[in-house]
Amino acid sequence: MLNHAEDCIARCRALALHTEEPGFTTRTFLSPSMHAVHGDLSQWMRDSGMSVSVDAVGNLRGRYAAATADAPVFWIGSHLDTVPHAGAFDGILGVVLGVKLVQLLSGHPLPFAIEVVGFSEEEGVRFGFPFIGSLALIGQLNPAATALIAGAVRDFGLNPTDPVAMTDASLGYLEFHIEQGPVLENLGLPLGIVEAIAGQTRMQIIFEGKAGHAGTTPMNLRHDALACAAEWICEVEEHAGKTFGMVATVGKLEVHPGAPNVIPGTVKLTLDVRHQMDATRRHGAASMLDAAHRIAHRRGLSVSSAITLDQAAVPLDAQLAQALARAVERSGHAVHCMMSGAGHDAMVIARAMPAAMLFLRSPGGLSHHPEESVLVEDVASALSVGMNFLENLA
Repeated sequence: MLNHAEDCIARCRALALHTEEPGFTTRTFLSPSMHAVHGDLSQWMRDSGMSVSVDAVGNLRGRYAAATADAPVFWIGSHLDTVPHAGAFDGILGVVLGVKLVQLLSGHPLPFAIEVVGFSEEEGVRFGFPFIGSLALIGQLNPAATALIAGAVRDFGLNPTDPVAMTDASLGYLEFHIEQGPVLENLGLPLGIVEAIAGQTRMQIIFEGKAGHAGTTPMNLRHDALACAAEWICEVEEHAGKTFGMVATVGKLEVHPGAPNVIPGTVKLTLDVRHQMDATRRHGAASMLDAAHRIAHRRGLSVSSAITLDQAAVPLDAQLAQALARAVERSGHAVHCMMSGAGHDAMVIARAMPAAMLFLRSPGGLSHHPEESVLVEDVASALSVGMNFLENLA
């Protein structure tokens, strides 16, 4: 499989050159560079025995026919768009692996059709909301979003009123994806089976103290909002660290007045809490908010807060995960089940059909970065697992 893995990596790196920002890989929803990606992948799909279409939101779809005309469909896919200054593998590797698996079938039909889908949008960069491609595929892109993207769809040469949603009976969906984190590398494992995609709580919190002169206000008379926030941030880190599977991040702070010789009077910050169990996540977020009030009260400050996102966790299909586990074992690798802390198209598709994900190790845990990479032996392992999985499904 190594030569096929090398081919997959080379194709991803070549596709990364199709960009709207020279010198970087930046490819947003239906940007002109997406035409070139469609062109390259479409030709490879046809050469691999697939029929090719592009639907009304720009999803690239390659269909490998089943042994019988009325057979159900198994889907393999991921996204073709990127964040600004992206790497070569996030999203698009899952599409390339899907086409390669069809190529490896060498024209041998299965009892089900395979549809490889390259979603036009997952990252949410161009219009500020994600999953346009997968939401449209399952018929859940809302009318306001459809209207918002209509101009971009027309500019790309598509008709926004054409139907998108799948109509055939579906067996399920499989998404190959780089992990985008350090867990598999830390364990020394090439692959991981995703059991669930974490739920998220996002909050904005404001600590209100009292600004004052940095030179004339004694330490015991201060109501320093930044010092209060700093103590609380450490408690957030400690709480998450003691809760298995939880991650919590304070990613943004705004300090006012923001002068070097003024005690900070107000700090606005964000909190992001994730866990695969919604009850655990919500309890953790509530405990962290209680800590904010407790610390602020002791320091003579006030706190206000608002929840900006409460997104439920998405469990993936247990039967497909078990089938993946058997395929991993048959391919000679240890089975490791894990959570995804990031969102993926699979969490949307799971609303409509059984869905599964297989993670590939990310060297250095690096993703959303130009130096993002994969190991050729891990790609070969993923292909071996994919072939075993399809043979068992057949």
